[in-house]
Amino acid sequence: MIIESLNIGLPKKEVFYGREMTTGIFKTATDSSLSLSASGFEGDGVGDLRHHGGGDKAVCVYSLDHYPYWEKLLRITLPGAAFGENLTVSGLHEKDVCIGDIYEAGSALLQVSQPRQPCGTLSARLGTDDMITLVRDSGFTGFYFRVLRTGRVNKGDQLQLKEKDKNLVTVAFANSIYYHQRTDCEGIERVLAVDALSASWRKSFLELKQACR
Repeated sequence: MIIESLNIGLPKKEVFYGREMTTGIFKTATDSSLSLSASGFEGDGVGDLRHHGGGDKAVCVYSLDHYPYWEKLLRITLPGAAFGENLTVSGLHEKDVCIGDIYEAGSALLQVSQPRQPCGTLSARLGTDDMITLVRDSGFTGFYFRVLRTGRVNKGDQLQLKEKDKNLVTVAFANSIYYHQRTDCEGIERVLAVDALSASWRKSFLELKQACR
């Protein structure tokens, strides 16, 4: 489980589909050692503070192992950090990673908080109108880390699993319930049992739980 690329970028104005917006989805790889605080990497930022960033979503992670799938499906060569991720990793997949798992990267300690939710900016960046649906259906969403201990992180650092969450609710399972099995009351309860679940996803799952009654 290796950090193949460490990517940062500050928000800037872009024009998508004739509309100007401020976004931080365009990240640039760096070989420098970066300081990681509770709010994210130095030199990094997000444009939409309502839906991105914050303590529960300090670090966006995506697997390089998924890139060949998307390149074949979309018939394009993907740029680096194509999904706007801070960490492009290998050997770390949604079907194996559990919400609440704790990893060490460099001198920082990180905890999985929720799946990454695909948004319209990703569709615009990759020029594919149905990218949100494609990502949801594939299950290759990526995920977020919160920062439990600040530190410095480098490209090439290993992501070392320090603690497996006792609930064993994978990112893939949470995605499946949220996007495809929204009336699975038992599954909803399993996700809500994870103390480390982000505040925004807990709110969404509590709303799903209400519908089960």
